[in-house]
Amino acid sequence: MSTVTATRPTADIDDTRSHALTHARIMLRRNLRHMQRYPSLTLMVTMMPLVFLLLFVYVFGGTLGSGLGGGMPAGMHGGRAAYAAYVAPGIILMAVAGAAQGTAIAVAQDMTEGIIARFRTMAVARSSVLTGHVVGATIQTLIGVAVVTGAAIAVGFRPHADAAHWLAAFGVILLLTFAITWVCVGLGLSSKSVETASNAPMFLMLLPFLGSGFVPTSSLPTGMRWFAEFQPFTPVNETLRGLLTGTKIGDNLVITIAWCVGVAAVSYVWSRRLYEREPKPS
Repeated sequence: MSTVTATRPTADIDDTRSHALTHARIMLRRNLRHMQRYPSLTLMVTMMPLVFLLLFVYVFGGTLGSGLGGGMPAGMHGGRAAYAAYVAPGIILMAVAGAAQGTAIAVAQDMTEGIIARFRTMAVARSSVLTGHVVGATIQTLIGVAVVTGAAIAVGFRPHADAAHWLAAFGVILLLTFAITWVCVGLGLSSKSVETASNAPMFLMLLPFLGSGFVPTSSLPTGMRWFAEFQPFTPVNETLRGLLTGTKIGDNLVITIAWCVGVAAVSYVWSRRLYEREPKPS
């Protein structure tokens, strides 16, 4: 007695993948056109980090730079220049976190305004809609990071990184952006309204403050110090600072990769499950 096993032809699998990639490119182009049509959103992503950069460097930098102690970047001896080098990685992370709000809003708009319901009636790969949002948001975030980095250099940030360290720093930023973007896709999908989605990612903007982004964790009160040392933004910040300014990285790179991969994986699964629900009518 023979058993016949039904298998899906390889050609059909390849064709499905090809269609999914094509649809993802179409959704990405849709999101990029939104960016071109509404440049104020990209401006909003960069404005808050720029304000904090100018505030902390020019108002608090002289005093805070003199109290950095062991957290001082290589070759620095205190003062405003030392603090500009210290705070720049934290400001860059703020730019990454700041882009989260726009991602959550865009996803919530699609879910509440009926566009997802329309896509579901069409021959569109379901994964392509979320992929378009993630890749588009990543591009927008990297533009904001480039602007903020340029501004940091203009106010006195002098990185000591060579090409390899810059490439590694870019990889860390890209990995963090990917993880945070999937978190915000989930927040946008789970929000009952666009207004709720605009507020949901705000905690991400606070995490750089509650870590080593602006002052060494050793200067914080005991309870806050414990939180600062174990929250995900601190190892990312220390890794980025080490790559750009020459401070010690230790095991922070490994912890950073673990945090980002774990958060991205959990958020991806969460987002896909939320996306399978019926969209809420506006």
